[in-house]
Amino acid sequence: MASERHAALAARLGHRFSAPALLEQALTHRSRGAPNNERLEFLGDGVLGCVVADELYARFPQLPEGKLTRMRAGLVREEALAEIGERLGVRELLVVGAATPVTPSILADAVEAVFGAVFLDAGYAAARAAALAAIAPLLERLDERDPVKDAKTRLQELLQGRGEPLPEYRLLSRNGPPHEVECLLAVRALRTTGSGTSRQRAEQQAAQAMLANLEK
Repeated sequence: MASERHAALAARLGHRFSAPALLEQALTHRSRGAPNNERLEFLGDGVLGCVVADELYARFPQLPEGKLTRMRAGLVREEALAEIGERLGVRELLVVGAATPVTPSILADAVEAVFGAVFLDAGYAAARAAALAAIAPLLERLDERDPVKDAKTRLQELLQGRGEPLPEYRLLSRNGPPHEVECLLAVRALRTTGSGTSRQRAEQQAAQAMLANLEK
């Protein structure tokens, strides 16, 4: 039953919900109408960013701001959050519209929404504990000598290494979320698009698509 599966997810997070409806909402995509997880995703994004920054600051007292920033970006990027979602079993619990596939972006948004739900249910300390439990395997893989790089950074470095101009990012839709962004490599006449609940996430998705094109 759904309630039992929700309880299993809560157990994996190490949090028992006082208001189970918050978790149900966190697992409901906007394609199913309202209430959905968009606002909880917005909240969870902020909570997770704070948790990760706090943890990295404590773990790596010798690192400068630049490396800490790249590490944080790697931990909260779409691919990392989707990996967390798969491991927690979020995909199997997501409620989406009949014609809506569960993409990595949707899965990542749901993970952030879950952290937002924990925050509303029990406050920052509970949300911090749940987030750290979820990202623990990623934290253990970090190497301070080679901070995790996000898609935009990897694309920039790839182009610089080839002596090519940097990409241009253009906002296609201002009516988000979701935001739609185009990544343009004029010298190659290549364009890719990305979408996400923030412009930053949309740009990362577009950059990831461009990397996939260039690495074929």
